[in-house]
Amino acid sequence: MMDVIVVGGGPTGLMLAGELRLHGVRVLVLERETEPTGQSRAQGLHVRSIEVMDQRGLLERFLPLGRRYTVGGFFAGLGTSWPEGLDTAHSYVLHIPQEVTERLLAERATEVGAEIRRGCELVGLSQDEDGVSVELADATRLRARYVVGCDGGRSTVRKLLGVGFPGEPSRVDTLLGVMELTEAPETIAAVGAEVRKTQMRFGAMPLGDGVYRVVAPAGGVAEDRAAPPTLDEFKQQLRAFAGTDFGAHSPRWLSRFGDATRLAERYRVGRVLLAGDAAHIHPPTGGQGLNLGIQDAFNLGWKLAAEIAGWAPKALLDSYHAERHPVAAAVLDNTRAQMELMSGGPGPQAVRRLLSELMAFEEVNRHLIEKIAAISVRYDFGGGDAGEGDAGGADAGGADAGAKGHELLGRRMRDVPLGRGRLYELMHGGRGLLLDRTGRLSVAGWADRVDHVVDTGGEPDVPGVLLRPDGHVAWVGDDQRDLLGHLPKWFGAAAG
Repeated sequence: MMDVIVVGGGPTGLMLAGELRLHGVRVLVLERETEPTGQSRAQGLHVRSIEVMDQRGLLERFLPLGRRYTVGGFFAGLGTSWPEGLDTAHSYVLHIPQEVTERLLAERATEVGAEIRRGCELVGLSQDEDGVSVELADATRLRARYVVGCDGGRSTVRKLLGVGFPGEPSRVDTLLGVMELTEAPETIAAVGAEVRKTQMRFGAMPLGDGVYRVVAPAGGVAEDRAAPPTLDEFKQQLRAFAGTDFGAHSPRWLSRFGDATRLAERYRVGRVLLAGDAAHIHPPTGGQGLNLGIQDAFNLGWKLAAEIAGWAPKALLDSYHAERHPVAAAVLDNTRAQMELMSGGPGPQAVRRLLSELMAFEEVNRHLIEKIAAISVRYDFGGGDAGEGDAGGADAGGADAGAKGHELLGRRMRDVPLGRGRLYELMHGGRGLLLDRTGRLSVAGWADRVDHVVDTGGEPDVPGVLLRPDGHVAWVGDDQRDLLGHLPKWFGAAAG
């Protein structure tokens, strides 16, 4: 029996597999496709995902293969500047194709011992109090202690569980593809800029050697969105909006996507959990989908590993839904808003003009980019000081005494310089961390789960801070007895 079967070998499933392996969990990833598709629907990593990679020592693999951007326009194409003063050491967007992200995460997962099997389609699932049984299309049967469905918006795992997926169906479809264009680059750029004055779902981004990533509104809503459009359909829509098809030919791949917006009612049913697009779908405005899934995996991995290892507090695994479900709901809301702002009606366009004026205020620009970048998320640990960007709480965490209401509580901590090195360099192993500037605190009894680092220099300007393995602040203070009241809430009973 495996510890965990991850269904789906996209970015979410591969990130989760790597996280689980950091804790010695036996992981099998089942991917339906026999080979990588080569398609890159997503094109980049936002700030929080960049931080996640840095926290695990992976960022140096990504940076040479991507390009850093500090430009505006990520919220519905509004805003021309990148905001100053973002609370991060990585104030940029990393443009990197999804296929490269998947390859790097697959390499990482394999390096740390995860098994990836391709050409394996899940068709059946059942669970009991001891584990989960899965059936594949070729009649193979497998069993694991837990299963996580990371198998996309049409998730078989979610459907077999009977989990509701309420929301709105697609109202519009958009065509997306990579192809060669023979028109002169300056003409493509000029025509595209003119069309985008009234149609934001249009564009042609050069990839080099005459190859472009092209997006255009579809002629209608497809009954089967899994069926790719034809090149003729694509050219017809280009002519409809631009008056020319730019000499499009030799497509590398073609696809379509809709603006359906849905959120799973539950992220956990017994020993089966959902993550990534299996748990939430939304329009790709702002480029948040891949990032949201990676961050789901980052939240879930250490909690599921703790459950398997036997030291997880009672409510720890349930805190995954409590924390991530509200985050996804907030993303769904901001993508709904963006789609309205990008529509052509006179009402939405009037609101768009007004919001364009407001984006000139640095505070507004920063606030909206922080939403897209996912650095404003604050999990509610019960401190009673809820603020914008908060996510739902869980019994696994709490705040009282010295930690109650502290501005850091529940937030992820940015990378900060220390007396020796920097914070994220200490988090590569996926363990908890007590950063102690007093030299008087102790994690005796939890040393197998929590690292204790005494560092009196650098930041942060607090006497002591307890970080979960995902970098979110679980406690702030200098009182040992208060610390001892919080360690069990996240890291279980003391050993021995």
